[in-house]
Amino acid sequence: MTSRRIAELPAPEVARRLAAGAAVLLPMGSTETHGPALPMGDFLIAEAVAERIAEAAAARGDDALLAPVIPFGGEDFFAGVPGGVSLSLPLLQGLIEETATAFLRTGTRRLLIVNGHGGNIPAIEAATRNLRRREGAIVPALHLWRVAGTLHGPLGGDPAALGHGGDPVYSVALHLRPDLCHPEAAVPRAGPAPPFLGLAVTGFGTVRAGEAEVAMPLTIEEIAPGGVQAPDPRGASAAHGARLVERLVAAGVAVLDAMRAAAEATASPAG
Repeated sequence: MTSRRIAELPAPEVARRLAAGAAVLLPMGSTETHGPALPMGDFLIAEAVAERIAEAAAARGDDALLAPVIPFGGEDFFAGVPGGVSLSLPLLQGLIEETATAFLRTGTRRLLIVNGHGGNIPAIEAATRNLRRREGAIVPALHLWRVAGTLHGPLGGDPAALGHGGDPVYSVALHLRPDLCHPEAAVPRAGPAPPFLGLAVTGFGTVRAGEAEVAMPLTIEEIAPGGVQAPDPRGASAAHGARLVERLVAAGVAVLDAMRAAAEATASPAG
C-alpha cells in the first residue's frame, strides 16, 4: 500500500499527489501526563486518528496525506511535568501558521488540523484566523477530545471514567494503541483536589468562590494529583474507543468532502 505519510514518501510523489488535489492532515497533540496507565504522547493518538481519516477518505476515492505530527502542546496546566515539553502559545501559533503556509503556498488546497490536546485550541484558533485573513485560506480543526467528550455519554461511556487520565482519551488509546496502555496500572482518583487559597478546585483552572467559579492559574498537580481527574478510569474500554473513533473519522471525512466540493466549485469555470 502506498504510504500516506509525507515523511516516508519521495518528494516527486508528494508533489504529484498534492497537485492532483490530495488533502493534508496536520496531527498535533502534546507530551504531558495522563496518569499511570497512558502514554505521555497523546499526539500519537491524534496521529492514529488522522491516519484512519486518510484511510476512510481513500476508500471514497479521495487522497489525503499526513504531515509530520506536532508533538508539543501549548503551555498550560501541564508546564513543568517531568519529561513533558510545552510551547508558549505565541510560539505554537507561529509554528502552526508557518507549517500551514508552507503547504498552502506550494499548492495545497485542503488542510485539516487534527488536534489531540485542549491546550492547543487557543493557538489553533488564532493561527487559523490569521491564515484566513492573510492567505485567504480556510483551515478547519477537528478537536478530538472536545468532540469525543460530547459523545461519551450518548455512546454508552462509563460516567466515572470521564475526565483527565480517563475517557475519552483512555478508551480511544485502548482501541488504537493498546501496546502503549497499562490497564493494570489504572487507579481511581485519590480524592478531590486539595483546596487552593482555601477555595475548592472545581475544574481545569477554576475554583469556587461563593456562588461563582473563578479562573485560577493552576497546575495539573493542583487540579488532578498524579494526572488523574476521572473518578475511576478503569471503566474505559477498547470497544467504547472504537465507537468514538468511528464518529471522529466520519467527522474528518465529512470535512474533507466539504472542502473538496468547495475547491471543485471554485475551480470550475463560471456558467
